[in-house]
Amino acid sequence: MIYILDASAIIAYLRGEPGADAVSAILIDPSHVCLAHALNLCEVYYDFYRSNGETAARDAVRDVLALGVQLRSDLSIDFWQMAGALKATVRRISLADCFAVALAQATGGSVLTSDHHEFDPLAEASVR
Repeated sequence: MIYILDASAIIAYLRGEPGADAVSAILIDPSHVCLAHALNLCEVYYDFYRSNGETAARDAVRDVLALGVQLRSDLSIDFWQMAGALKATVRRISLADCFAVALAQATGGSVLTSDHHEFDPLAEASVR
């Protein structure tokens, strides 16, 4: 199974917040492939930078990659247009999260998130 980790899932794991156990279970299972788009890792970086400084931000990203999470920097025209179309049609989701969803669509993976505020509208839109 392929999982795309959005920033909220990564931050929850690193800070031991609610949802950290679910992320941990995915990360330790060798049958899972875990990916994170560069925009989502940028969100992790700035979150840790803002709260704990540059060293903590660099350490957070280093720790995520050391766990085996694969960095993806997909930015082909088709890819960013897919992310842009999501943002245009589901306005209550961040652009960075649209990149996570586009990566999931491109790889056949599932987004792992702890951010229901952002993703519930997307799930509702896909059910319709």
